[in-house]
Amino acid sequence: MCGHEWVPAQSDGDPAVVDEPQVRDAVGNLLQDGDDVTVVRDLKFKGGVVKVGTKVRGIRLMEAAVDGHDIDAKVPGVGQMYLKSSVVKKG
Repeated sequence: MCGHEWVPAQSDGDPAVVDEPQVRDAVGNLLQDGDDVTVVRDLKFKGGVVKVGTKVRGIRLMEAAVDGHDIDAKVPGVGQMYLKSSVVKKG
């Protein structure tokens, strides 16, 4: 390997800098831990439904997505739940 080749994972010569995966909502906004989101469609699950417009406060992003569910949140009226970023909107 040539010593003059540019390696995309390196930033400004610092090999320790690695891009973290980004989680985006249904509209394309970047999500972070602690954000407040709104559910954009009805979510049916065993025992109930989370209605459109439900506000969820203080989400936590999961490092390893489980079946596409990459958000851990406490949903009002339901409790602790895993959500997909594609069914929420920031704000």
